[in-house]
Amino acid sequence: MNASTNGNNGPLSGAVVAVAGAGGPAGSAAVLRLAEAGATVVACDADPARLAEAVDAARYAHGGATVIGDTVDLLDLDATKEWVARTEKEFGRVDGLVHLVGGWRGADSFTESRPEDWELLEKLLIRTVQNTSMAFHDALQRSGNGRYVLVSQVGAHKPVANNAAYNAGKAAAEAWTLAMADSFRKAGGDEGPAAAATILVIKALVHDAMRAERPNAKFAGFTDVKELAEAIIGVWEQPAPEVNGQRLWLTPQP
Repeated sequence: MNASTNGNNGPLSGAVVAVAGAGGPAGSAAVLRLAEAGATVVACDADPARLAEAVDAARYAHGGATVIGDTVDLLDLDATKEWVARTEKEFGRVDGLVHLVGGWRGADSFTESRPEDWELLEKLLIRTVQNTSMAFHDALQRSGNGRYVLVSQVGAHKPVANNAAYNAGKAAAEAWTLAMADSFRKAGGDEGPAAAATILVIKALVHDAMRAERPNAKFAGFTDVKELAEAIIGVWEQPAPEVNGQRLWLTPQP
């Protein structure tokens, strides 16, 4: 591992970063890369088994890394605030929240969109963004280099008939995140924001297990979870004023 990839002297060295939705493939990749970059990682997932696997993998890969797991109900604002308070008390600071809580429901056609799908996606895609952003806002502002990173999807900008609920949920999550960015902008005044809320936009994600299951698939336009993790690291490598309120496209912009 060379100096450019171990991150020990980079902007994340000594930082404390929370990852929501850490148990999935994208979350696991992000936890691993953040630990490699020298961050203390506080990982959260609704599935304790998947969370433990992600935490153990990062600890095993990077023996000196501090990686802890916590099961938090992100649909409960008070519980989310308590998570932030515990983290800040234990580690003295919070420098980031990476939002990787996902979920998908589609339909065969626009008119077959189901209300129950929206009810589920509203919780996963929007409510968790609302609660984490409000809970982490002040701590990220205090950090001096805080980042809130949302992963969104191109359908928020070019909705399709059979993904109405999912696309609408992602669009709402983006709007909420941009409102957080405006709060950081206003707090920074003439000096510019001290923290940033940033959106990474993808078409879809792919990982090694998917390729193994479908060896002949092309996965055209998909972003590998490792590439996504690298893009997450990159949000800290740019000054807050340059990434605050920005959409960083990892797929062609429609």
